[in-house]
Amino acid sequence: MSWISTISEHLAAIGAYVAAVARNMFLSPGGDYGATSLLAAFLLAAGYLILRRPADRRRVPVKVLLRALLPRRLLTHASTRTDLAYLLFNAFVFGLAFGWAVLSGHYVAAAVRGALAGGFGEPAPSQMPAFLQMALMTAALFLAYEFAYWIDHYLAHTLPFLWEFHKVHHSAEVLSPLTNARVHPVDTIVFYNIVALTMGTIGGLMQFGLGAPVRPFSFWNHNAIALLFAYSLHHLQHSHVWIAFTGALGKIILSPAHHQIHHSTNPIHFNKNLGSSLAIFDWLFGTLHLPQKKREKLTFGVEDYEGNPHSLPESLVQPLPLAVKGLARRLRGVRARGAGQV
Repeated sequence: MSWISTISEHLAAIGAYVAAVARNMFLSPGGDYGATSLLAAFLLAAGYLILRRPADRRRVPVKVLLRALLPRRLLTHASTRTDLAYLLFNAFVFGLAFGWAVLSGHYVAAAVRGALAGGFGEPAPSQMPAFLQMALMTAALFLAYEFAYWIDHYLAHTLPFLWEFHKVHHSAEVLSPLTNARVHPVDTIVFYNIVALTMGTIGGLMQFGLGAPVRPFSFWNHNAIALLFAYSLHHLQHSHVWIAFTGALGKIILSPAHHQIHHSTNPIHFNKNLGSSLAIFDWLFGTLHLPQKKREKLTFGVEDYEGNPHSLPESLVQPLPLAVKGLARRLRGVRARGAGQV
């Protein structure tokens, strides 16, 4: 029957899509949850826990080390299960309808370069060595991404409309690498559009300045500098492992402790440490909170969260009416103040 073959074709297409996403996410060295980057983070955390012990107590049984890195309370917590549900939803469901809502950074870069060339004429190719050009492009795009991340994060924390979606991420009550996937689709769309605009603009300016398209140093289609952070610190930022950078280093690089402070329910930590890998934009704009070297006692979550933060359907749907109601209230307030000034 034709309808049977049609269903089979659709199922085969869905299966191929799921397999491709799974390979890219979990098996690719550059995947968000690539096995190699997770292993690197695990080994880094294990090494840190061992080296911070006295020299005569560094022979730690593997079972003890595993319990320290993967405590039962974290593995069995309802918050962790919700993190996993978000990972599967965002990877296999939302990903199907994601592309239409996001600008292309390459398109923005081409538009910026074209506008500059139209206004100032075609630039002469740079005489710098190709290696130096690639190094400059790599650093510029990495800094552009970091700035875009800070801008998006700042807006998500200061604009009530966006906070309703971003607080889904902050509703996690325990932190693990899975928490990085606990992001509302609206939050994701806003983020990637800001990234595309910022990186595209900087990319276009760099191409015009260098006189020709220049590729950054990359591995597995990822910026080499960003990949270094992905293999070292990113997975540990959402974790219980307290690795703190203090002093001058803490004003340059965001350690896992920086981001754990960002998730704290203590009001003195609200809207702090908004960067991704670098602390320099937090330092420049006054949103940096340096961690202490000794582990600080923190609790995580959103204390005034309405509803059940550990329900995937509820946390997906609930922010929409709350955001609209909040926006409507602000618009009514603006109209009322405007009317009062007439």
